[in-house]
Amino acid sequence: MTNGESGVGANLSATVGGAAAVAPTGPDQPPLPPSPEDEPPPVIDPRRDRLLAALTLIAGVGLVIGLPFALKAGAEFFLPITIALVISIALIPVLEWLERRRLPSWLAALICVLTFLAAANVALAAIVVPAIEFFRRLPERIDRIQANLAPVLDLYASLEKYINKAAAHIATIPKVRTATPVSPPSSLLDLIATSAPTALVQIFFGVLVVFFFLAGWTRTRRRTITSRASFGGAMATARVIQDVVDDVSAYLGTITAINIVLGLIVSGALWLIGMPYPLMWGGIVTLLNYIPYFGPIVAALLLAVGGLMTFPDIWVALLPAGIMIGCHLLEANAVTPFIVGHRLTISPVLILISLSFWSWVWGTPGALLAVPLLIIIQTVIGAAGKPDIAGFLFEHGTLVSERKRGRWGVRQN
Repeated sequence: MTNGESGVGANLSATVGGAAAVAPTGPDQPPLPPSPEDEPPPVIDPRRDRLLAALTLIAGVGLVIGLPFALKAGAEFFLPITIALVISIALIPVLEWLERRRLPSWLAALICVLTFLAAANVALAAIVVPAIEFFRRLPERIDRIQANLAPVLDLYASLEKYINKAAAHIATIPKVRTATPVSPPSSLLDLIATSAPTALVQIFFGVLVVFFFLAGWTRTRRRTITSRASFGGAMATARVIQDVVDDVSAYLGTITAINIVLGLIVSGALWLIGMPYPLMWGGIVTLLNYIPYFGPIVAALLLAVGGLMTFPDIWVALLPAGIMIGCHLLEANAVTPFIVGHRLTISPVLILISLSFWSWVWGTPGALLAVPLLIIIQTVIGAAGKPDIAGFLFEHGTLVSERKRGRWGVRQN
């Protein structure tokens, strides 16, 4: 084709294209259908969205109200599972360390479970067995306690009658049971053997949950992340899982180390002043220090009772409780904030709410689980997003006054 033919072909194409573009606007040509870009957006009824959001909010409120009663009624099922999950999350860093050493998942999980059971057995032998033996002698030492408290009771004469009645009542209860003494368990196996069948099943069930959770952790986490539909969803899921593991394991690991050191220091101080069973008291301090605010108070009260049972002088008898309070104040105000820092800082109001809630649901085990569960819930909510209830109620027109009022409360017509 020559250059002239090429020019003619180009002009013809331009002419045809121009005609095609202009043709729909002519009077004899039918109009073209509108393009998708020219279609108006679909009309969404805001009342329907508000109704669905209101129903969702009502269902959420009903779930929040009904869940505590379901957890309390099903404590025999939910409590072992929750304890096992918290323990499993705390043991995940140890599991991953063992897996990096080329150990199979089932073997690493078995080592973690056996290590935890050994630590629980040592804690039982150091705390529970001496505590049962020590406090079983409380009726025999009630006279010494009353003699130590006599100067204090004289200062509070109005309360003397009630305290004496309570002390007499405590002294008379064990006399009926002296005919059948109960030997304390010497190990975790003895405690399991002498426990009720329900407790035995719960302990065995919890151990199995910990083992199978740890054995399948790596595979379950990989499947959970890779099953997301988008890369962003996979990254968000991985981030939430890692944050929960890091925060819970860091909190429990750090607090456990701090509590053990605190218990050892208290044990050493009690040994120096001649307090019997110093390791038992150190174990009690370590265990109760997991419960924020109330645990150290209970530990100080128990040490005061133990001191009154042991020492004849009231000032020496109250010295163990004073040692505990002093060590706890130093730990709570200097050591823990310095070590933990601001990464795991939690609002005291949220701690008190969580402590009271889980104590009401599950008693003492719930109080021990209050802070770890609060950390898990905060981490998940922080990643998923907090529900904007105030914005739902006020910003979008749910609650609107009939007429605007003036600054001084006068209706504006």
